[in-house]
Amino acid sequence: MSRDTKKLRAAMFSDYSALILFFAICALSLLAHAQKAAGANVTGELPAGAMQAKATTACTECHEARIILQQRLSKGAWTKEVDKMMKWGALVDPADHDALIDYLSTNFSPEKSAYEPPRTAGK
Repeated sequence: MSRDTKKLRAAMFSDYSALILFFAICALSLLAHAQKAAGANVTGELPAGAMQAKATTACTECHEARIILQQRLSKGAWTKEVDKMMKWGALVDPADHDALIDYLSTNFSPEKSAYEPPRTAGK
């Protein structure tokens, strides 16, 4: 095999590798977007209540509702959790602080039954 043929093959392999890498990145990006969109449906909504919208806004800015839905914390533990999240940047109006804790501790207390994740078809 000539030197020119080897160079041509190396260049073609490099081009194909770059193309495959590009399509892999695109596919992973689309998959991540689809999972995020599907996650909103899978995780469900927070329970109805006066603070539902504010809890949704403050909490799901950084994580899925499923994180909250899985919790079973006392009022004291919810207070610590909300305070911690506020220190980390959760946007909770100080006027809503106590009402948010009441909402979370009422809906996600240790007395509530365990979280049952929704099942998807085929599982």
